[in-house]
Amino acid sequence: MTTAETRAGALPDLADVPARDLRVAVLGVGMMGADHVARLHSRISGASVVAVSDAFAEKAEQVAAAVPGCRVIGDPLAAIGDDDVDAVLIATPGRFHEEQVLACIERGKPVLCEKPLTMDAASSLGIVRTEEAYTARTGRRLVTVGFMRRFDPEYAELKALIDAGGLGEPLVVHCAHRNAAVPPHFTSEMMVNDSVVHEVDVTRFLLDEEIAAVTVLRPRATRHAIAGQSDPLLVLFETTGGRMVDVECFVNTGVGYEVRTEVIGEDGSAMIGLDQGLVRATGGPAGALRSGGIAPDFRQRFGRAYDIELQRWVDAARRGEVDGPGAWDGYAAQAVCAAGVEALRSGRRTEVRLEAR
Repeated sequence: MTTAETRAGALPDLADVPARDLRVAVLGVGMMGADHVARLHSRISGASVVAVSDAFAEKAEQVAAAVPGCRVIGDPLAAIGDDDVDAVLIATPGRFHEEQVLACIERGKPVLCEKPLTMDAASSLGIVRTEEAYTARTGRRLVTVGFMRRFDPEYAELKALIDAGGLGEPLVVHCAHRNAAVPPHFTSEMMVNDSVVHEVDVTRFLLDEEIAAVTVLRPRATRHAIAGQSDPLLVLFETTGGRMVDVECFVNTGVGYEVRTEVIGEDGSAMIGLDQGLVRATGGPAGALRSGGIAPDFRQRFGRAYDIELQRWVDAARRGEVDGPGAWDGYAAQAVCAAGVEALRSGRRTEVRLEAR
């Protein structure tokens, strides 16, 4: 197949992919990207990392050297277009995601893009529309967005419980998102865009409905907060179905990485994030126990989720499918975060501007 045929939207010849490893290029090998290279190399079946790309050539060479057969391709767009690359994992800074994801769609290559899909809702919607046009021609979707909590066993168990009606109709969701510390440049706006964004996706995943409005409150700030910034924040989501979700985001606790979610339903409640699996409270005789340690950071807390996420991405890509949050989910998250930042700045309830799906 010629480059012109691929650019025109024809499918690359992946007929033999199920018979061999999916050849993956990883763009961006900082902390997250390097973790993914190691994960693909040592814990994921059916895939091999054949190329890495990073603005820091020395780091790229170091990561590639640990994976037999892996080479460095300095230009990320060249890595996407390389004939020996079947699929792409993007872990570059968010400002590069739009160009790189669009290049993957143009080349007909499955892509797992770490959040954010892009830096704003408008460009994320552009990716949704570009992929829709590609799907109309080929029958395939390509874009997966890295909201890894959907793959965490605790979140999966909670989702299954809700879907089975085990709590009755969900009414209220309580969330906590706490970090021990963040870098000095981590602003209140970043708390919304980089931290609360996960609760945005969790809300949509658990409740199967969109977020309609956001309110942000600023409690008294910790003395550890950056001067002029608010930490913690209290964020309230209103969903299209009339449910309420509150999020406590506190990124300088000095304690550890704590992520908790509790769903209150008509017939009971369930909580995850206590480092011992789902804790359920009902009207029956069984009690609930709480104990355990606190993970030091997100890589420990969600390590298993990342493993499952990448394995399912590889398996789906080899089948020519997408199995996980897609481009629309990335767009919806950006639309809600845009409303959240506006609410943070204005102090007022802000409606989410979301295009019809």
